[in-house]
Amino acid sequence: MASEKRGYRTTLPAPGHSEVNLCSVLSLGKDLSKITMPVIFNEPLSFLQRVAEYMEYAKLLKQASLEQTPIGRMQYVAAFAVSALASNWERLGKPFNPLLGETYELEREDFRIICEQVSHHPPVSAFHADSDDFIFHGSIHPKLKFWGKSIEVHPKGIVTVELPKWKEAYTWQNVNCILHNVLVGQLWMEQLGALEIKQYGGANLKATLSFKSAGWNGKDLHRVEGFITDPDKRKLVFLYGKWTEKLCACDPSLYEETIDRIRREAKSPQSSPGHKKVLAKLHSLKVGAFKPSHQDAIDESGNDGEDVPTVDEIAGSITLWEGVSRPANSADFYQFTTFAMSLNEMEPGMGKSLCPTDSRLRPDIRKLEMGDQDGAAAEKIRLEEKQRESRKARKHKKGPEWVPRWFQVGINPHTRQEDWLYQGGYWDRNYSDLEDIF
Repeated sequence: MASEKRGYRTTLPAPGHSEVNLCSVLSLGKDLSKITMPVIFNEPLSFLQRVAEYMEYAKLLKQASLEQTPIGRMQYVAAFAVSALASNWERLGKPFNPLLGETYELEREDFRIICEQVSHHPPVSAFHADSDDFIFHGSIHPKLKFWGKSIEVHPKGIVTVELPKWKEAYTWQNVNCILHNVLVGQLWMEQLGALEIKQYGGANLKATLSFKSAGWNGKDLHRVEGFITDPDKRKLVFLYGKWTEKLCACDPSLYEETIDRIRREAKSPQSSPGHKKVLAKLHSLKVGAFKPSHQDAIDESGNDGEDVPTVDEIAGSITLWEGVSRPANSADFYQFTTFAMSLNEMEPGMGKSLCPTDSRLRPDIRKLEMGDQDGAAAEKIRLEEKQRESRKARKHKKGPEWVPRWFQVGINPHTRQEDWLYQGGYWDRNYSDLEDIF
């Protein structure tokens, strides 16, 4: 891994924006992963590079490995799971679909990650990140559907964090992302659903986080909250915040005390003149517990269906994660974060060792980044046609089918379910016998 910090670019070669009006190319319920999209809807990154954005706050996993208690470790793993979603906010461009066999590597001072497109139908992206403190791996099979006014993104696939020092593992599946008003009106997005993180090999804790719906008044936009519980379902920690900003933790008793105080203030006729505002807030904020149909329908928060007020700050809390502000020029460059700005950068000396299938070498992405939209469109068509021809050639030959170079299907030792597992060898820099996909 890279041993020294270095400066990365904070802008792209040319400004750009992504189109979002899809009515001219889509039909209701269409799976966007199965159609060819015009390049005007893209941002200049491959989906593999978007997967690598998981690692922007990798320091949280390092912090998790330093914690001395299972609860402390679970807190920071949960913060990492939430932080991975922060870069989605206002990112309206669709990343380029990876070509079969495409790879992407990212090496920083505190981690390295390798991603590979291991399947085309269905599209599956596998990844494996490691460092001195943790291992993070999994696969994502994204499904995007258009529903007239909105686009739903379903990031299917299980991800796993391993903390070798503690012989612990954590698994979860990311929640859905909904992009609203894609045809008319003000665009906005929300992450929606329940995120359940399971701990293996330690105290067998569980973190259940509810990503709230904005509701009719938008008061719960971006809000996430939930509890860390033990195997007996006792609440150990209350987690709360916004997936766009930060995640905090406190003792559940502090949460309950805060809620009780707000309720008393709202009901007391002797309260300050502002008590009507507090009462109005209680009536307007519909929080409650999220009960996913695919889980046990158990109210993890123990509210028994009762509406409770939302609190933004609880005295005695600690901040587990706080997002980095986006650069001032973000709106001119596809709403990229500072981290995203660097993902397609060709770093000094990289060309000598970079795998020939790396996303940075894709000419369509590079041309769009340079502001050449027509050139990007032409290259995108060329690459897609080349991929189709390669598939036909393999189909007519009697030899073995194409197989991924760095990953293969196996059994996840923690979930006991089928998973794409890294086979090692990528960082040896032996890139012989690779298909020319670009």
